[in-house]
Amino acid sequence: MDLIAQGYGSSSSDSEAESSSQKPTKAAKIVNVAPDVSLEDPNYSRHIYTNPTDTSIVVNLPYDSMVQPILGPQNPLAPSEAPIRRNVWTGHVEENVFSAHDFKTQQQSYAAFGFAKDPSVLSVAANGQSGSGIDGTGYVGNIERAQVLDGATIWDKVPKHLRNNQNQRKRQTRGDPSVLEGENAYRGPWATYEGERIGELSGPTEEEREKYEKDLQAAEEAAEQEKEKRGKATPAKPIPTGAEKTIFHGKEEHDYMGRTYMHVPQDLDVNLLGEPGTKECFVPKKLLHTWTGHTKGVSAIRFIPRSAHLLLSGSMDSKVKLWDVYHDRRVLRTFLGHSKAVRDVTFNNDGTRFLSASYDRNMKLWDTETGKCISTFTTKKIPYVVKFNPDEDKQNVFLAGCSDHKIYQFDINSGEVIQEYDQHLGAVNTITFVDDNRRFVTTSDDKSLRAWEYDIPVVIKYIAEPDMHSMPAVAISPNQKWLACQSLDNQIFVYGAKDRFRQNRKKLFTGHMVAGYACQPSFSPDGRYISSGDAEGNLWIWDWKSCKVHKKFKAHSEVVIDCAWHPHETSLVATASWDSTIKLWV
Repeated sequence: MDLIAQGYGSSSSDSEAESSSQKPTKAAKIVNVAPDVSLEDPNYSRHIYTNPTDTSIVVNLPYDSMVQPILGPQNPLAPSEAPIRRNVWTGHVEENVFSAHDFKTQQQSYAAFGFAKDPSVLSVAANGQSGSGIDGTGYVGNIERAQVLDGATIWDKVPKHLRNNQNQRKRQTRGDPSVLEGENAYRGPWATYEGERIGELSGPTEEEREKYEKDLQAAEEAAEQEKEKRGKATPAKPIPTGAEKTIFHGKEEHDYMGRTYMHVPQDLDVNLLGEPGTKECFVPKKLLHTWTGHTKGVSAIRFIPRSAHLLLSGSMDSKVKLWDVYHDRRVLRTFLGHSKAVRDVTFNNDGTRFLSASYDRNMKLWDTETGKCISTFTTKKIPYVVKFNPDEDKQNVFLAGCSDHKIYQFDINSGEVIQEYDQHLGAVNTITFVDDNRRFVTTSDDKSLRAWEYDIPVVIKYIAEPDMHSMPAVAISPNQKWLACQSLDNQIFVYGAKDRFRQNRKKLFTGHMVAGYACQPSFSPDGRYISSGDAEGNLWIWDWKSCKVHKKFKAHSEVVIDCAWHPHETSLVATASWDSTIKLWV
């Protein structure tokens, strides 16, 4: 109890004793004139700093922390415009949560009334709602109509005079069931709308028909006037026999010894009178010369036989030109006798004469030296190929493959057709003599290859497979054993040129693109290489033994339609193209 009494003594007595024992004193005040000041905003301590490039965070951030400005040094190379936080390739796409019901409501309201509420949540309208809309109205579209309708939706009742169905067609009345015919006849559920022409003849009205006839007449008159201004195009008239012309482009036709350009030059380091194929051939590497005399595409080129010091070319500009391969390499003579494009040209054995076949349906025999047109032959059909008989005793006979599926055999002396070969089902494209000129092989648009006995119109070999394509160009190898046939499925097939004419399936040359073009293949004089142009202006050269592409280079800007190896040079190749140029490669 004493302890309790001691612990709970009177507070008043204690306070009196203390007050009596202590004397009043004056406290000293200390003032700090330079207190420690924190340079950091105390509000920053409550933020969590994030990287602007972060795409996900694992804590819940308040809105103030997420919209804080980006701190740190500025990039001096950054554009001056405000950076856009892109979340797609084209910029920033704002994601909003929108219920399907509200979306359809606003969509149908916009279709019905022409306005809808702005769904954006980052902007505020004038009335404090989300979505500022146009000029703070909170709506997009027709704002005036939105104000008139007070922002109504399809679920709200709209006065009749403000509805969109004011211009709809009115339906006829059902009529009186007791009336069967007349104005007020019963129509029931079959009542139509006003303006419908049910039960009447369909077609334009009288007014529409008159208007159409007037417009048609005016269009015809305008077309006739335009035709008169432009002038009616007239087809080229065929040049009659005897009206052919020739132009010599040199200074003198004879030199100081009385020789013409037919004389084989002897001042070269090449023996032009030697045997072809005795030298090893190589692939051409560079461009030697370009002949640019034709105005349209060149369709065929031929070296003069034996010496090959002259080059003959037929072009789509209806002209035939003779070029000098050596010395000046210029055009020597132009032969003018066709009114349409020249399709093919061919020399006789000694090169003194040549034939030209044209789309004007004429074949003309020319003198190479004088340029005179000796005679004209025609079958009233387009000749696609002409070929002299290579036998020395038959130089007065030539064959012509025409568009009427026939091969005609002409006698130059009489000018008459002495034989017809009629078995093909399409236009004849090529004629190639084989087997010591006792036979010849033809190809046609009927996708077949046929072999004939000369002067006997009977097919001795017929080759046609379901997977075969047309072969519009054929070349014979220097040893006279193989036929290289350019197929329109971008392949060169090889057939034997002897008795059986079998396909050599080990020889197939591919890689080029010739579909639609009759690109002429050609063999090197020694038979080591086979070459062909393609539709893209390239010249392809394959190795004969391995059938691999040995070289391919860009030769012309358009399709290379023909190529020919010089018989006495080791790597001289001439190419002809539809870009109207002839190029010499070495």
